[in-house]
This record gives sequence, C-alpha cells and structure tokens, in this order.
Amino acid sequence: MTITLYHNPRCSKSRQTLALLEEQGIAPSIREYLIDVPNADELREILNMLGFSPRDLMRKKESEYKENNLGNVSLSDDDLIEAMINFPKLIERPIVINNGKAAIGRPPEAILEII
Repeated sequence: MTITLYHNPRCSKSRQTLALLEEQGIAPSIREYLIDVPNADELREILNMLGFSPRDLMRKKESEYKENNLGNVSLSDDDLIEAMINFPKLIERPIVINNGKAAIGRPPEAILEII
C-alpha cells in the first residue's frame, strides 16, 4: 500500500500532516506538487476521489486567484483545472491519496479517515 502526500514543505499544515503520517508508522511517497505539477488528468482523478469541483480545491485567497479573475462563475471546470496547472500554488494542500481515496489535511487529522 502506497500512500501519496501532495506536499508543500513550506506549509505548516502540510508538515503537520507528514508528521501525523509518520506517527502512524507510514512513510508516504511525497510529491512536491509545486515542482512536480499534476496534469489535468491527475487533477480530475483527485477531484473525483475528493468529490470536489475544481473551485473547491482552489486556494481562493492567493493573489493568482484574484489576479486571474478565477472567481468568475462563467469559467468552466477545464478553465479552473488549467489555472491550477499554470499556478499550482492555487491547489489546496496537503492532499493525501490512499487506495483510491483522497483527503485534504485541514486539519491534519482529517486524513485519518482514509488510512
């Protein structure tokens, strides 16, 4: 069983989620998504596992969200996914993937439901 953590080491919640996994005896596969950006298919798969729309996975307080008018309700899901690829900082973090299920580590304990 491989658990994947979409991780931003500069994010305190992401670091706390990694620590929680390690406390559970789990050494996850770490994907630093700001460097190794997920593609559109990967994002769609994550969204499906989470039961989220693209907008649900976006960090709306980031400057890139405002500067690119991503709050515009006429934007399609494909438009929003493309924005997350172009500006991966917009992707909510951390994301834990395990056995076809996903959870956002906010709070970090939320990931315990899928491990």
